[in-house]
Amino acid sequence: MPRVADLELPPDKVKTHASAVKLEWVTLVYLVSAVFFIYITLGASQAMKAAWLEDLLSLVPPLSFLIGSRIRTWPPSDRFPYGYHRAVTLGYFVASIALLAMGLFIAYDSLLKLIAFEHTPIGTVQPWGEPIWLGWFMLAALVWSAIPALILGRMKLPLARELHDKVLFADAEMNKADWMTAGAAMIGVIGIGFGLWWLDPIAAIFIALDITHDGWKNIKHATSDLVDKKPTLVDKEQEDPLPARIQTELEKLGWVEEARVRLREEGHVYFGEAFVIPRDESDLTARIEDATNQMERLDWRLHDLVIAPVRHFAHEHPGEGADEGEAGGGEGG
Repeated sequence: MPRVADLELPPDKVKTHASAVKLEWVTLVYLVSAVFFIYITLGASQAMKAAWLEDLLSLVPPLSFLIGSRIRTWPPSDRFPYGYHRAVTLGYFVASIALLAMGLFIAYDSLLKLIAFEHTPIGTVQPWGEPIWLGWFMLAALVWSAIPALILGRMKLPLARELHDKVLFADAEMNKADWMTAGAAMIGVIGIGFGLWWLDPIAAIFIALDITHDGWKNIKHATSDLVDKKPTLVDKEQEDPLPARIQTELEKLGWVEEARVRLREEGHVYFGEAFVIPRDESDLTARIEDATNQMERLDWRLHDLVIAPVRHFAHEHPGEGADEGEAGGGEGG
């Protein structure tokens, strides 16, 4: 059975990917430290528990990226002729479900404590022989949970855009948003210190809603990619202009009368088909081979493109344009 090429990244993107891998390893080490420091200062605060669980769940995206970076470079086989590019998307889909479930659980648990008027105390500790309010250590742990994550998130964003890696981009967005979680938890801790016990469960609910939002958003994006939605830019809902660009370039060829293109995302690379109505069918095999090579040089993300000559575009109604038409029995564009 024919297999697609096993080249994953062009040479100029390999260095960028190596930088992203290093950042994700730094993120893992940092997050483990943040999880540890929040855990040892946890106390009975609902907001602290929510912040700890979010930091714990924040380990999933970098792990998905690092594991997926290994798996998706496995060469295609007879059983998996398209390769393993979607491995990271599938892993992140499962992780997103866990994120959503955890967010809903935290919100439910915190709401019950708020309704029950459960007052949360923060006691004192004696690390150096003198009693110190535990809240100071909680606040210090939350500061460590917020500031480095914000910096790491900003560093990952340009790499995610350059690599067209939606998992890396989602991880960067979650890192950037960690300061909101830490800030909400700080409000809860300070509220307990001033006797405003209700601020703690409310802060926990706010954090839970943020976790739930992240989980739902990531499930939606991962599901869209898994069911072959039209490719979108890595940081927006806007459709990627690459399919239209390929169609334009094909129609510039002297032997092509009209073309329709459809692409799907496999991880951070694209697979797809182009259907062309030839005006000149002489030496068609060589022309298609040359056109394929030319199109695949347009953008490194275009991993595999099949060009098929057709007499007409199937299921396309008169007057439909390139964005709406369908060729070869599927959705165009």
